[in-house]
Amino acid sequence: MKWKILIVAALIIGAAVGYKFYTDKVVAETTKTYDTEKVVRMDLTKTVSATGTIQPRDSVEVSGKVTARIKDILVEENDHVTEGQIVAILDGKDFEAKLDQANFTLTNAKQKLDRTERLYKIGAKSLEELQDAQYQYDRAKSEVELAQDDVNQTVITAPMDGVVVGEPKTPGTMAVQGSTNPTVIMRIADLSEKLVKAKVDETDIGSVRVGEPATFTVDAYPEKTFRAEVTKISQTDTANSWDTSSSTTSSSSSSNAVIYYYVTFAAPDEENLLLPAMTARLDIVVGQVRDALCVPIDALKTDAKGSYVERITKDTQGKDVAEKVYITVGLYGEEFVEVTGGNLNPGDDVSTTYEAAQKNTTQGGGMGGGRRMGPPF
Repeated sequence: MKWKILIVAALIIGAAVGYKFYTDKVVAETTKTYDTEKVVRMDLTKTVSATGTIQPRDSVEVSGKVTARIKDILVEENDHVTEGQIVAILDGKDFEAKLDQANFTLTNAKQKLDRTERLYKIGAKSLEELQDAQYQYDRAKSEVELAQDDVNQTVITAPMDGVVVGEPKTPGTMAVQGSTNPTVIMRIADLSEKLVKAKVDETDIGSVRVGEPATFTVDAYPEKTFRAEVTKISQTDTANSWDTSSSTTSSSSSSNAVIYYYVTFAAPDEENLLLPAMTARLDIVVGQVRDALCVPIDALKTDAKGSYVERITKDTQGKDVAEKVYITVGLYGEEFVEVTGGNLNPGDDVSTTYEAAQKNTTQGGGMGGGRRMGPPF
C-alpha cells in the first residue's frame, strides 16, 4: 500500500513539473520580444579593400653607355630637370686619346688612298691595291666615328622631364656600363602625376572594373582622404603561378598561396603630398545605388523558399508579433543590403534577433528556425 502512495505522489509531482514547464514556455513564447532595426532608404555603396604603393607615373634610371669614372654631377636630389639637360659628366681622357689615335690613322689612310688612286690612274697600281686602300680608309673612318661616339657618351643627359629622386652617385665613382647590372648614376621621375599599384585578392578581382572610383589614405596624412580611379587590371596574378613552364618547386609552393592581381590607379595629387613608396590603403567602389530601400544584413535570413526578414508589429495587447516577409536582394554594403523586391516599406521594424535552427516535425518549421544569410563571398 505504501508503494502505491509513493507512485501516485511521484505522478502528481511529475505532472505539476510538466505543467509548469509548459505554462512557462507558453508565457515565454507569447511575451517574446525582439531586437529590431528600421527599414530605411539610403545611398548604398559596396567597396573592395586593397593595399598598394605610391609610384610616379614615369621614372627612369640614368646609366652610362661607357665605363668610366664620374667626373662631375651637375644636379642634386629634388632638382627639376628637362629632357636633354646635361646632368653628369664622365672622365673622358681615355676616350679622347683613342679618338686622337683614330683621327691620326684616318689621316694616314686618306693620304694612302689618294696616292693609290693617282698611281692606279697611270697604271702604277693594280685594282686590288686600290680596293685595299679604300677598305683601310673606310675602316679608319668607322673607328673615328666609334671613338667620337664614346667621347659623346661621357656627357650624360636627362632622358625625360622630371625630378631627381634620391641622391645621385658622387664624383669619383666608377660608372660601369652594361645591359645586366649597370651603375645607376641617378633616378629621374615624373612626379606631376602619381599612380597606386595595389594587390587585389582573387575573390574580389571579379568585381573591379576599369574606370571605377576609389579612395585611399596614407600613414603620413591619416586624416586626409585621397581620390583615385582604376586605370589598369593585370591579366596575370602577381606570381605568374599559372605558368606551368616554371620549376615544379615554385609551382607547388605557390599552389596553396593566396592569389593576388595587380590593379593600377591614377591618383591626382594637386598638393604634391604623396611620395613614392608610401603605403596606400584603398577602398574601391565596385557598386553603388542611390536612394535604395535597405535592411540591415543582420536581419536577413534564408530558408528553402529564399531570403526573408521578420517584420515586427504589435498586437492589441502591445506584444511583439513576427511576420515572415520574403524579399529579393541586390547590392550588399558593409552593414546593409538593398531590397529589390518584397512587401517592405521604409520605417518597418525588422528583427535582428538570431535563433539557432532547431529540428521541428511541423512542416515549414518555426519562425525562429531560419538561418542568417550574409553577403556572398
